[in-house]
Amino acid sequence: MDLSQFLARMKRYSELRIQDNSNIILALLNGNLVRNEKNKSRGVSARVFDNGSWGFASKAETKEPSIEQTIFTATQNARFLAEKSDVFQDPYTSPTIHSTKDFSTKKNRWSQAQIMQYLQSVDAFIAKQYPDLLSRLVVLNCLDIEKHLITTGGTTAILKLPRTVLYIRLSTQKDGSPCEMMDIFGGKGNLEDHLSEPEGLSKRIDALHEKLMEKNEGVHPISGFHDVILDADLAGILAHEAFGHTVEADLVRNGSIAGDYLNKEVASPLVSLSDFAHTFQDEDTPCPIFIDDEGIECKDAHIVERGVLKAYLHNRDSAHQMGHEPLGNARAWSFSDEPLIRMRNTAILPGSSKLEEMIASIDDGYYFTKTSNGQADMTGEFMFGVTAGYEIKSGKLGKAVKDTTISGKAFDVLSSVAMVSDEMKWNFSGMCGKKQMIPVGMGGPAIKCQISVGGK
Repeated sequence: MDLSQFLARMKRYSELRIQDNSNIILALLNGNLVRNEKNKSRGVSARVFDNGSWGFASKAETKEPSIEQTIFTATQNARFLAEKSDVFQDPYTSPTIHSTKDFSTKKNRWSQAQIMQYLQSVDAFIAKQYPDLLSRLVVLNCLDIEKHLITTGGTTAILKLPRTVLYIRLSTQKDGSPCEMMDIFGGKGNLEDHLSEPEGLSKRIDALHEKLMEKNEGVHPISGFHDVILDADLAGILAHEAFGHTVEADLVRNGSIAGDYLNKEVASPLVSLSDFAHTFQDEDTPCPIFIDDEGIECKDAHIVERGVLKAYLHNRDSAHQMGHEPLGNARAWSFSDEPLIRMRNTAILPGSSKLEEMIASIDDGYYFTKTSNGQADMTGEFMFGVTAGYEIKSGKLGKAVKDTTISGKAFDVLSSVAMVSDEMKWNFSGMCGKKQMIPVGMGGPAIKCQISVGGK
């Protein structure tokens, strides 16, 4: 649909968005189908700005009368709120830009039967290769997001962003104690672009099984404060969850610890941290966003530079109030959601150390490689689960370790960083749950730091 036909109906600064989300989830547990979901939402939303107030409305229909009604309702809502406000503000202006990005596959799409056949063949391959496993879980999650946006400022944007994630979890046991490991396959794009014959995954499944066996024979970490290397998975969730949320301007205005640290040191001089819009080193990030849901052109937000906090993440309102430039961080999960300040692809930048050098520099500590989940708050305090890693003894990797946790304050941990590896890795399966679930990318190099480790 050509949304420009509705511009004449929008008398004030307005944003009109049509969005279509679809999600398929299939899960096989030991060959049995235990989950089979297909969710779809499609609709239109409008935001209208009137004298410092926003009016929002949405409808789960995209026919012309529904769109016109949505614009009318949003305009009425904005006018009502403006009458209650005594703050005058001119309408927003921003450069006019146009963007069409389509990451969907050019290959023939698989049928539901073909998808099921593929999952069953992956499961059968694992069962045949490793018959002594306690259990095996194969989960496929296919998310498709399509957005069409137009603003009265003349900006237009179309984004088709699919993401395919295949989870494989294997479990075994020793002396009655279960042990499990998981790996993730896929990435940005449709499943036809990522998933090959099951034999094409064999090397990674073999590696997953090998790590599972190591972990099954592993040891529990010793609790306490340790020198630790956090691989990209953990460095990424630290950058996003424990640090990134503290610099979102809406949370800064509500008392985040980062509110007192702009242009002050918050990390080691070895640490630089950015929220990337769509590319890093000339390659697409896991979640490339080119124009946000307020019609702002997306640019990289360089949050920490050589240990100093340099920027917050903004939408139009917070950027105006703080006198900063908005860089395209306003995102909405579905058509019925208003845009919130959200991260896109948050990561610590690579350094100059080799991972081998980092391991060799630790006499007694740990190298943690995989995380499960965690929590953090506006003080930067966090606790994350660790599902894979190794002891470091006299500068060499030792035994694998059982599941554990790490905890601390993000600013303190990043201030303790003594080495940063030169290799960048991305996690493409992240979902952020700030009021609305939304896909994000996170990643980074490995970092050597000091952190509190949980024990048996």
